[in-house]
Amino acid sequence: QVQLVESGGGLVQPGGSLRLSCAASGSIFSIYNMGWYRQAPGKQRELVAAITSGGRGNYADSVKCRFTISRDNAKNTVYLQMNSVKPEDTAVYSCNARHVADSRYDYWGQGTQVTVSS
Repeated sequence: QVQLVESGGGLVQPGGSLRLSCAASGSIFSIYNMGWYRQAPGKQRELVAAITSGGRGNYADSVKCRFTISRDNAKNTVYLQMNSVKPEDTAVYSCNARHVADSRYDYWGQGTQVTVSS
C-alpha cells in the first residue's frame, strides 16, 4: 500500500510558476513509476508528466518545455515544476504511483487545485 499526499497547489497568475510536491509513504518509493495527471471541469483526466523509477521523464505536448517532473528517492517525493503557466493549465492535479513490475499496484493521491488567473 502506498499513500500519496500532494501539496503546492494554489492561485497563480498567467506566466507565473508553481511547484507541486507529492510525498509517498508505505512502500519502497524507488520501485514505482510516478506520474502527474490533471482534470479540468468537464474534461477527462489527462497525463501531464511521468517519470520512471530510473528518472526518465516524458510529457504531454501541451506542457513540454514549460513543466519539469523530477523525483527524490531519498525523500520519497516527486515534484512538478510548472513554469510559464497558462489559464488552460487550471485543473486538479493528482499524483499517481504505479509499480514497475505489476500495474495492479496503482495508487492515487487526493489531488491539489491549481488555478491560473489574473
